[in-house]
This record gives sequence, C-alpha cells and structure tokens, in this order.
Amino acid sequence: MSDNKLVEAIKEKSKELDVEMSFFDHIEVLRWHLIRSAIAILIFTGLAFYFYDFIFDKVIMGPMRSDFWFYRMMCKLADALNRPGLCVKAIQGKIINTEMAGQFTMQINSCFITGLVLGAPYLLWEIWRFIKPALHENEAKAASGFVFYATALFIMGIMFGYFIIAPESISFLAGYKVSNIIENTFTIDSYLSSVTTLTLATGLVFQLPMIVYILSSIGMLTPAFMRNGRRYAIVGILIISAVITPTPDILTMCIVSVPLFVLYEVGIVVAGRVEKIKLKKANKLMKTGN
Repeated sequence: MSDNKLVEAIKEKSKELDVEMSFFDHIEVLRWHLIRSAIAILIFTGLAFYFYDFIFDKVIMGPMRSDFWFYRMMCKLADALNRPGLCVKAIQGKIINTEMAGQFTMQINSCFITGLVLGAPYLLWEIWRFIKPALHENEAKAASGFVFYATALFIMGIMFGYFIIAPESISFLAGYKVSNIIENTFTIDSYLSSVTTLTLATGLVFQLPMIVYILSSIGMLTPAFMRNGRRYAIVGILIISAVITPTPDILTMCIVSVPLFVLYEVGIVVAGRVEKIKLKKANKLMKTGN
C-alpha cells in the first residue's frame, strides 16, 4: 500500500511539474512576443528621430497652423452656412519652453509616442500570434480578422482625433480668455500632452466594435440589450462629445458625436452576428446529439 501511495504521489508531483513547465513555457513565449514588439516600436522611434523635422513641423505642430486641414474645411463650411464665426483664421496663444531640458525630453517623448502609434498594428499582430494557438479551429477562423479590424479602427480613430477633435479643442482653448489682460502662453509639454491625449483617446474609443465583439463572444452583451439601451447610449455619447470638445458650438459637438453613433450601431450589428453564430453552433450540437 505504501508503495502504491508513493507511486501516486510521484505521479501527482509530475503532473504539477508539467503544469508549471507549461505555464513557464507560455510566459517564455509571451516574453519573446513582447520583445519583438518592443524592437519594432524602437525601430519606428528611431525613424521618428531621423525624420523629426518633418514630424515636428508638419505633424505635431500642425494643429497650431491656420492652414491646417480642419481649419480650411471649417472656413469652407462657414462660407456655405454663412456663419463666419466658424472660420478659424489664426490660432491664438504662444507655446514656450520653461525647462532647461524641456525641448530635449519633448523630442524623446514625441518620438516614442510616434513609434508606439506606428508600431501598434505589429503589437496587435504579436498578441494575436500568442493567443491563436489556444483557440479552437472554429474560434480562430471567427477571430481571424481581429488584427485587421482592430488596426483599421485604431487608425480611423487616430485620424479623426488628430484632424478634427485636437485642432477644434486647441483653437478654442488657445483663444479662450477670462480677461484681456491675461496672455495665453502654453508650455510645449502641455501642448504635446493635449494633442497626444485627444488623439490616442479617440483611437481607443474607436475600438468599441471590437470590445462589443469580445463581450458578445463571452456572453456578457447581446444585441437586444444594446438596442434597448440605445436611448441611454445617445445621452452618454452626447455627454462624451461635449466633454471632448470644450467649444460651446453645437455643430462641433454634432460632428464629434456622429461617428460615435455610427460605432454604436456597428456594435449592434457585430453583436447580432456573434449571436447568430452561437445559435448555429447550438443547433448543430443539438442535431449531432440527436
């Protein structure tokens, strides 16, 4: 009996060691995925350093220039609607540096942010490569477009945030004055933080359909729930739009809220497709069982 107990104990210990080795093997695989992602981001960061003159003058400081795309479109819209107040002809305020190493650290930070944004698609691809082996064949097929759709939505969000939300917020805040005796001067860190936050936040908000897909796949969200909550979603979207765009102009808030409405409706469609796939699988299992 004692020999049998000893054999059983050895078997149980070996099973525990196998599990531990499997866990640490997965950690090792994940580590290499993250290392490759970090290398890709560093490469893009290096490219940002090389082309920094263009990135700083044309991209980072773009929303501070009166000839920026958004301001030109708003001037055309102002002419069409006969509302000259919508046209932004000059950006008020002045950007300064107040620290000895301020411009140096700003260059490093902005290059790293650029590298992170450009390397985000590759990072998503590496994450997908790590997750894919753990999925069943049908699950892998259903989620095969994850990287493509997540990247496309992220890029659309980045573009929307950079070309619309960021310049609208900057033009309003730079020209806003409580009193004419107060001059608007902003540090370069404050300006870079505002542009980065508004742009990246919009890129993340545009991931709403992907979040809906994940929550629907695990059964936490249904299309019926989203349809019933549409009225509350509309109120929430209007509040978010009002917060993102500090301008008192309703037209600007509508410009921001429309894409969010569209994303919510796309989320309902995505949840509906996931539900149909689940029903097909359930019916197939029932037929097989019979």
